[in-house]
Amino acid sequence: MHELSLCEGVIQVVEDSARQQGFCRVKTVWLEIGALAGVELEAMRFGFDVVKRGTLAEEASLEIIRLPGQAWCLPCAKTVTIDQRFDACPACGSYQLQVTGGEELRVKELEVE
Repeated sequence: MHELSLCEGVIQVVEDSARQQGFCRVKTVWLEIGALAGVELEAMRFGFDVVKRGTLAEEASLEIIRLPGQAWCLPCAKTVTIDQRFDACPACGSYQLQVTGGEELRVKELEVE
């Protein structure tokens, strides 16, 4: 379950931000997670609940913003939305797609005190 180590990284970002900006408690963490990032959302929620214990984010809630997968289709020269890697282009059926978005995992916003 690599989501646990991802959550540890999120807590590290939160703690680094707290040192730089001087806040002492986190109320909400918003994460952007792309559809193609290979992250299981429920495992991420569980992992966050585990790793936040004993940190300044102990009482924080986790809000996940799901970003769609995007790709550039070479034959039809369109940007298209895809649900998973190796999907066909929804416009022309080609498999010659170059992924351009949806692989992200980043802390978008923190609500702090």
